Order: sequence, then C-alpha cells, then structure tokens
Amino acid sequence: MVYAAITPFLSILVRSLGYSPFWVGVLLGVFEGAGIAGPFVFGYWADRIGNYRWPLIVANALPALAVLPLALFVHPVLSAVLLALLALGFRSTTSLLDAVTTIRLGNTGNYGRIRVSGSISFIVFVLFLQWTPVRRPDSAGNIAFWIAVISAVSVIPVALLPRRTLDGSGSRRKSGPSGSGPFFLSVYFVTGFLLIFLCRLSMAAVYTYFPLYLTEALRWDVVGLMFALASAAEVPCMFISARLLRRFGALPLLALAAGGITVRLLIWALFPFKVPIIAAQLLHSLCFGIYHPAAVYFIASTFPPEKRGVGMSIYLALGSGLPSLIGNMAGGALAEAAGYRPLFAVYASFTGLAVLCYGALRLSGILRPSGPSIRSGTVE
Repeated sequence: MVYAAITPFLSILVRSLGYSPFWVGVLLGVFEGAGIAGPFVFGYWADRIGNYRWPLIVANALPALAVLPLALFVHPVLSAVLLALLALGFRSTTSLLDAVTTIRLGNTGNYGRIRVSGSISFIVFVLFLQWTPVRRPDSAGNIAFWIAVISAVSVIPVALLPRRTLDGSGSRRKSGPSGSGPFFLSVYFVTGFLLIFLCRLSMAAVYTYFPLYLTEALRWDVVGLMFALASAAEVPCMFISARLLRRFGALPLLALAAGGITVRLLIWALFPFKVPIIAAQLLHSLCFGIYHPAAVYFIASTFPPEKRGVGMSIYLALGSGLPSLIGNMAGGALAEAAGYRPLFAVYASFTGLAVLCYGALRLSGILRPSGPSIRSGTVE
C-alpha cells in the first residue's frame, strides 16, 4: 500500500512545496540516487544475518520518519536529504520482499500470482485516496500524512510474521547460470539488463511526469484513478506470468514490455485527449504486468538463493534506481524547456531502441531465445 501513496503522488508533493519542474527532476533524481544505495545496504544486511525481519522493519519505518519533516521544512538541501532517507527505505522494501519471496517459491513457484495481491491492495488504496473526503492528497501536507500512516502501519505485519517465514538462508544449491565465464559477461545477461535499464529509463516519464501532466497541462484531477486503472490492467498478466515465462522466456517478454512502453508514451505525446490517455493506461498490462515478473525471474534465474538479496538489490539499484535517477533529472530540464508531450516522445525512443537491439541480436543468431529454464534455473 505504500506504493499507492508514493508512486502517484510524490512528484505532486515535491511540486506543491514550490519547486519548479526542473527542481522536481533534480530532487527526485536525488531520491532515485539514494534508492540505488538502499537495496545494496539492506540486501547485504539481510544476506549477512540470514533473515529479512529487521531489514524489512527498518526499511518500512524510514519513509514515515522522513516524510513529515519533508512537508514541513522547505529548503533544497534539507528536501534532498529527507528524500534520500525516504528512498533508502522505500526502494529497499521491494528488493527485500522479492528476494525472500523468490527464495521461498523456488524455481517452479508462481511469483506473479503472489504479486497480484500487491496490485490489488494498490488499486484499493489509490482509489481510496482519489475519493477520500478526509485529507485529500492535493497538498504536500496531506500526501505526507498518508505516506507516514501507511509506512508506519506496514511495519506491523512484518513484525508479526514468524521468524522462519522471513528466513533468507534458503537452499545453498547453486541455481545460477552455468558456463566457463562470468554470467554477467554473457550475451543473455547483458541483453536482459539493457532491456531492464531502458524500460525503467522510459518509465520515469510515467511515474514522475505523467501526474504533473494530468494536473498542470490538462487540469484533470484523476491521478489516483489513472494509476488504479493501470494497476487493474496489470493484474491478469501478473496472474498468468509464470505460464508466459515457461512458454517464451524472460527476454522476449521484456522486449514485449519495452514495445508497450513505447506505444504508451507515443500516445500521450501525439494525442493529448482523455480517451487516448485512458486507453494508453491499459498498456500498463505490458509495461508492468509483463515487465516486472519477467525482470524478477531474470534476476532470480541468474543469482543463487544465498545471493538473492544482492541480486534483487542490483536489479532495484542499477536496473531501476540508476535509470530513474537519469530519467528524472534529464526529464525535469526537458519538461521545463519543451513541455511534457515532447518529453514523452523522447522517452519513447529509449524503449524503441531497446526493442530494435533485441530484435537485431535475435535475427543475427547471437542471442539464444530461451535463456535459463524456469524449472531448472540453469542456462539451456
């Protein structure tokens, strides 16, 4: 539920503090930069102690501690520090939960069906925020209030779970790719990581600048509703993601997601009308519903259980945090200079490039289509 308050509304919170679009990009770039370090720190901590309980408790508590001062005291340096603390916790919870979940499920488990529960809770709470008569998320103080409340509440279920549920020791059987050279130098790993990187680079336009586009350019107060619609579209794909991964593999699905992101951003850039914008939100089924399970499986298939915390940290930090940092900082300058629609068009080119690179590698025969088996976790 923390995502329901932060993902749609964080850029609006920062904008409401009086910062220009350029400074929104800079400060959210700091947020993403801190998010790079967070998963590494918390992932290493969890792997070191062999349990995820205390890392998850601290990671969930940090946003609650940082967000209220963020809304109360407006100064670029202080805002940057508080956003960094918020990101250290927020960006780490996903990597920790994904790590322990994939360890518990093993190679044959259905991650997508588990992840659907997160999508449903996101939908319910973001719709609550859209229509709540109490402290509507239309100001920095109100948004900060909801982030703090949800973050604090999220600590409770983690603290109540049995210790063995959050045990991260898992199996010590090596499940990463086989071969004579380092797996991270393989064509499979480099191509997959490039697809993940470029997808997240383009999606910075969705998570940071689309809410501002709706509220400022279109004067349309439906941020929560649009994100709920997108999340609802992702649920069916999440539910069948394991079947799709068995049939097609991670890389083809990542390329499909990149194509969906490209089309979505081009629709926003070319058709600034309500009906096309709503239709484009349904492409979140590919942009996240297909993308996220494929990305998580890609990492889980290349890192053994005892290194899963580090593996998910690499995914969240370098595959998500770093491109989001670049996308936010560059996007702020671009939005201020040219507007939101040109920004969407430029960011669509990144995933368009990803699709072209993947297609060229497949046609050339350099990239084998299957990659690791979802059942065995070894390179075929």
